[in-house]
Amino acid sequence: MALSDSKTQIDQAFTSQDDKGLSFENAFGGATSFLRRRYTKDLSGVDLAVTGIPFDQAVTNRPGARFGPRAIREASSLQPFDPPYGWDIDPMSLFSIVDYGDLAFDYADVAAFPKRLKQHIETILKADVASIALGGDHYISFPILQAYAEKYGPLSLLQFDAHSDTWPDDQMDRIDHGTMFYKAVKLGLIDPETSVQVGIRTHNADTLGVHIIDARAVEEMGAAAVAQKIKAILGNKPTYLSFDIDCLDPAFAPGTGTPVWGGAILAAGGLNSTRYRGNQYGGGRCGGGVSAI
Repeated sequence: MALSDSKTQIDQAFTSQDDKGLSFENAFGGATSFLRRRYTKDLSGVDLAVTGIPFDQAVTNRPGARFGPRAIREASSLQPFDPPYGWDIDPMSLFSIVDYGDLAFDYADVAAFPKRLKQHIETILKADVASIALGGDHYISFPILQAYAEKYGPLSLLQFDAHSDTWPDDQMDRIDHGTMFYKAVKLGLIDPETSVQVGIRTHNADTLGVHIIDARAVEEMGAAAVAQKIKAILGNKPTYLSFDIDCLDPAFAPGTGTPVWGGAILAAGGLNSTRYRGNQYGGGRCGGGVSAI
């Protein structure tokens, strides 16, 4: 397969016969799916299901993250031609990956959303398939963690973010994108001793024992040292990885809902994810999510 295949590949979101491999469909054409993977609800033989969660009713400032899944899919059409640069494996060729589509929910019944999302992820996990969720605001992590913890027990959390999201909130049914990890610790969904938050640059007097590598430390230590420290904290425990776009400096992600100056540059964010790749799928990692706010 090579770029010459762009002459014949089209709408692979629907026409692909193989859930593994690179794609050479023209970036500017065809139906968009995540990395041109096939849309399907059939998880037979699948390793990883990517699903969109277009929810942003938990934000404290600017909304719009509901458009995140659609935008991420469109942007990803630039990526499926090559393996990730600097990696010694090609995930698209190694794993069977599908686009599971978006979560359907009643936008006007916000109270019903958490249960709906939890059930959505449970369906994927019952098929013994891992998931990546495309947000959506960061609250979506809470119902997802509930589903994962029911299957795997308490998880480690690896969170790239400007905010700790562990501010006190003992009203467990309250839907807020800044308190869900507080609830996750209090409910035993994540183990703070083996969890780490990276890129933090907002004040929180009590982070509940979760390890912090703040934005200044990331800058001073460099990507390699940060990755080694992350690995030492997490060990090989099942881990939920969460990347909030505001981990990046707002110069690179100006559309985020709660921008905080002094964040990571794009190169640093990419290097950290590349260096941390080490023992991912099958080596203790179990799920992840990308939040657009």
